[in-house]
Amino acid sequence: MKKINTEPLFKRQNYFLRIGAVITVVMLLMIVVGYFWTPYSTTQMNADLKFAGPSLAHPFGTDNFGRDIFSRVTEGAGTTFFIAVCVVLIGCIGGTIIGSLTGYFGGAADTILMHICDAITAFPSILMALVIIAAFGGGKYRIILILGILFIPSFARVVRGEFVRQKNLNYIYSARLMGAGHFRIMFRHILPNTIPVLLPAISIGFNNAVLAEASMSYLSIGVQPPDASLGRMLSEAQVYLGKAPWYAIFTGLVIVLLILGFSLLGEGLQQKNRR
Repeated sequence: MKKINTEPLFKRQNYFLRIGAVITVVMLLMIVVGYFWTPYSTTQMNADLKFAGPSLAHPFGTDNFGRDIFSRVTEGAGTTFFIAVCVVLIGCIGGTIIGSLTGYFGGAADTILMHICDAITAFPSILMALVIIAAFGGGKYRIILILGILFIPSFARVVRGEFVRQKNLNYIYSARLMGAGHFRIMFRHILPNTIPVLLPAISIGFNNAVLAEASMSYLSIGVQPPDASLGRMLSEAQVYLGKAPWYAIFTGLVIVLLILGFSLLGEGLQQKNRR
């Protein structure tokens, strides 16, 4: 008798993964195209086009200086995406190294490093970044470095937990009996098995990095002109909500889509790994 699959259709087809992939691909295409070409200069002003509404010539309208919002949003999304990816790379690589070493070897180093991670994660990373950047100044690369360091503990805890669980499994004992060294076991056997738990952490980290960059730029201590920034654009747009609501709507929509795409991807990957 044929077995009937009673799993919900929504879960079976994994719509989270599909929708997240579509949104992410569309946003990436916009960013890549915007890196090489935009319909208008992102810095050229035109007083005659101030607060022009959305049209075929200007799909997202124009801002208070007559600049094309679509071109600026495209460049700003590229800046935000670049910062978020670099932050996640620093956090993931640093956290993986620390988490794998402490989780596998344990001992006093594990205790000390985990206490340091606990102390850092006890404070919201965005708030700490705001305080540090307010004290030492902003800028794209300084934001990347500071956020990257602050994101290391969260990745370290994820990797450490998986290493602690994996190192006592039977396949690790077998590898030891066959003469495999510590670093071969760590990076050839255990590390690949941490990828399923790292992917959701990367998705969450990316979203947090986007929000952190937008928050700092919104407060004018993040990315500085002439670089376009979604957070700074949103800050400027709130003054003109009554006169030009499209300025805030389209800028905010791009931020939401960047976060939503990766959130759905992360959820979809978690569903896939649970099967």
